[in-house]
Amino acid sequence: MSAPNPRPDAGPDSKARLRLWLKLLKTTRAVESGLRENLRTEFASTLPRFDVMSALARNAGGLKMSELSGLLKVSNGNVTGIIERLVEDGHVLREPVPGDRRANRVRLTRKGEEEFARQAARHETWVDGLLGSLDADEARAITATLDRILTEGKS
Repeated sequence: MSAPNPRPDAGPDSKARLRLWLKLLKTTRAVESGLRENLRTEFASTLPRFDVMSALARNAGGLKMSELSGLLKVSNGNVTGIIERLVEDGHVLREPVPGDRRANRVRLTRKGEEEFARQAARHETWVDGLLGSLDADEARAITATLDRILTEGKS
């Protein structure tokens, strides 16, 4: 006796989309795992630290801790620990926010900018290697399809 189909109305399109979802997850995890390993072995760093430095590099004037955690979609507690380590390493400077004694603004130091530039260059090389089986047209087509999914998923 076969198991009952929980969605009798689900056709082959639905199954194909489910397989796509699972493949997206598997691919994302594999790429992310490679990046984590490379950051760890080459820079003794982590992907969350790279993400924080990347966000700060895109916001030269710095960010309040709450802005940074909102941008990265993580808790303030997660960001605080990462920032502490980056401050200790001399990569980030913490400054008080005028008029708000409870808030701090964080920004990359010159040393942090230089270190992030080194890591970002290697990161691009790693991603290129991990996705190297795709030519530029394929990469653009997949990007456009994923953009469409994101846009249509919001409506």
